Amino acid sequence: MRWLSLLLSVTLPFGSLAAKQSSSADRFSEFYAKAQASSPLKLADSSYKKLTSVPRDYSVAVLLTALDARFGCQLCTDFQPEWEVLAKSWTKGDKDGESRLIFGTLDFTNGRETFISLGLQSAPVLLFFQPTTGPHAVPTVEAIRYDFSGPQTAEKVHEWLARHLPDRPHPPVSRPINYIGWIVTIVSSLGIAGVVFNAWPYILPVIQNRNVWAGLSLIGILMFTSGHMFNQIRKVPYVAGDGRGGINYFAAGFQNQFGLETQIVAFIYGVLSFATISLAIKAPRARDPKIQQLTVIVWGAILVLMYSFLLSVFRVKNGGYPIKLPPFM
Repeated sequence: MRWLSLLLSVTLPFGSLAAKQSSSADRFSEFYAKAQASSPLKLADSSYKKLTSVPRDYSVAVLLTALDARFGCQLCTDFQPEWEVLAKSWTKGDKDGESRLIFGTLDFTNGRETFISLGLQSAPVLLFFQPTTGPHAVPTVEAIRYDFSGPQTAEKVHEWLARHLPDRPHPPVSRPINYIGWIVTIVSSLGIAGVVFNAWPYILPVIQNRNVWAGLSLIGILMFTSGHMFNQIRKVPYVAGDGRGGINYFAAGFQNQFGLETQIVAFIYGVLSFATISLAIKAPRARDPKIQQLTVIVWGAILVLMYSFLLSVFRVKNGGYPIKLPPFM
């Protein structure tokens, strides 16, 4: 009997270790079989504890979320589809379970005790549990927490998981085909093509009209010569105060300008352009001499006034500019 007790005392630790390893393998087989049917697994407090208990020869990625509308967690709602895409893609691409990874989701309504025990005050929280036994075991049993910063996509979380799963398969993210989107795109494209085909006899003369292209070219020239790109690059203010309760519409110096200043200069250039075009094209075509004379006088006066205003604006930009023209001195 003494020998039997000694033998039992020697073999008991090994039997206990084998039982634990067998229990871990059984747990993985049980949850992995469920994951094949539906991934990520919908967990509760009890299943969460069972899945993440130690010893553990597999990895677990659990999303703790709060999807109920009364909690108002917009990030939870936005991230849930991405999480499901990732879990389904990974499980489908790893049918033999070589990566030893199981995905789970624990909603607050089903895991209140877990949230309280972890001291969580917000959601979502993504925890990654690494194996404690086996070839990929790590010395710590603490879960790694994912940092929800910036736009969250399935691909981004996939990269994060892959970094913590070296020497194991990393099935790529496979998004389902959006058949509705494809149908809408095809039908819309066919509809637009039909409209263009029927309206082409009316569209072609407009496209070939020189005046249309001249107008578009003139608008583009005025936009870029007035400093539109400078405003977009420098993010300049629209106007600025003059320090005395007034407003400055023009910024001194050639390295600064305001948004309104650009619009005023573009307007001046536009009026000068139309005045020049009218004097060069419209006035010579007038058959009545009096109308022709009036046209020349009116557009000439507009040309002088606007050019005088342009010089005065230029003197604001460059105080030492010597040239000026009445009436804007």
